[in-house]
Amino acid sequence: MNREIDLVALRSAAATGKLHWRRHALERMLERGISREEVRFAILDGEVIEDYSSDTSYPSCLVLHTGEKALHVVVALDPHSGICHVITAYRPDAIHFESDLKTRR
Repeated sequence: MNREIDLVALRSAAATGKLHWRRHALERMLERGISREEVRFAILDGEVIEDYSSDTSYPSCLVLHTGEKALHVVVALDPHSGICHVITAYRPDAIHFESDLKTRR
């Protein structure tokens, strides 16, 4: 069953504040100096670079936002409620990603 994430619904959830911040995400964001607004903007403006459609409970994906500071955000979308679950956020680095920040080493 193909459960690819709906990018329009994902961005709509971010635009309307239908975000559920997982505890893990908030803890890591605090450790890494990443704000909620940065994450929200990444969801609104970023590019899906990996699709995890087989994830449970909801399909998820890795979003890349490039700007002053690049950001990766893993999000899942509940297609029934339209809520975007923020799973984690981090700054991509050259140890784990190629210079395009999309390709894993």
